[in-house]
Amino acid sequence: MAITLNSGFKMPVLGLGVWRMDRNEIKNLLLSAINLGYRHFDCAADYKNELEVGEAFKEAFDTDLVKREDLFITTKLWNSDHGHVIEACKNSLKKLQLEYLDLYLIHFPMASKHSGIGTTRSILDDEGVLEVDATISLEATWHEMEKLVEMGLVRSIGISNYDVYLTRDILSYSKIKPAVNQIETHPYFQRDSLIKFCHKYGIAITAHTPLGGALANTERFGSVSCLDDPVLKKLSDKHNKSPAQIVLRWGVQRNTIVIPKSSKTKRLEENINIFDFELSKEDMELIKTMERNQRSNTPAKAWGIDVYA
Repeated sequence: MAITLNSGFKMPVLGLGVWRMDRNEIKNLLLSAINLGYRHFDCAADYKNELEVGEAFKEAFDTDLVKREDLFITTKLWNSDHGHVIEACKNSLKKLQLEYLDLYLIHFPMASKHSGIGTTRSILDDEGVLEVDATISLEATWHEMEKLVEMGLVRSIGISNYDVYLTRDILSYSKIKPAVNQIETHPYFQRDSLIKFCHKYGIAITAHTPLGGALANTERFGSVSCLDDPVLKKLSDKHNKSPAQIVLRWGVQRNTIVIPKSSKTKRLEENINIFDFELSKEDMELIKTMERNQRSNTPAKAWGIDVYA
């Protein structure tokens, strides 16, 4: 299943996120994922594994496991490279061993102190607070993103972690509208207003952390996983599916693109098998009652500042 972006290109509604994947395991994991049917991969310069991901793609293409045009590949501009958009994109393309990207996103709506192309450091001041670069506007960054499309380096461009205010703002100054806004959303953080706003203006929503981060985010950020919620246990029993499959199916049925991450082949297979059942209207309403307005991905713990304040 795929949706057509406002750029005219098709984007699979389910993909694989590569954040926090072990560099030594990435090649085998991605090749296994392609064999299982994954055709959409979500990367980022800041994940610091583009080289390893690129090696996996190269092997997949060289062995005719899949053709380049059959994959949808996303990566992202890091905060410290807002003033160096074209160079940063070319750096990611080189690491990924690609001639073009299907989608390039602004990872966060904030420019930070430059640390060198593609190094993606988050430089902190003496008080442990992120060094923000207040001389670079988001508008300037976006116009550089638009140049990437004109240069043929990128097919679609988009944003990530933008709220309603910032999304409305970019609509006012963009020549090329954002094709996608990638945000955290899951049953404990549903964000219906933002999703409806983006859909109204033709911007697709990709759900990062679509399972609420599960154990990894509990350990990293102290958040609570939605996968243990009694509502999901009930629906899991009803449909004979895992709680994760219920949540991913919910995400797809609310017209979002989901990019779960897993380092286990069994989970990769489970996560992609969500197209053989459907949640009823009553099921969807039941999941709506799970809303807690709980963000699980909180970079403030590393940056010393709540960027969502």
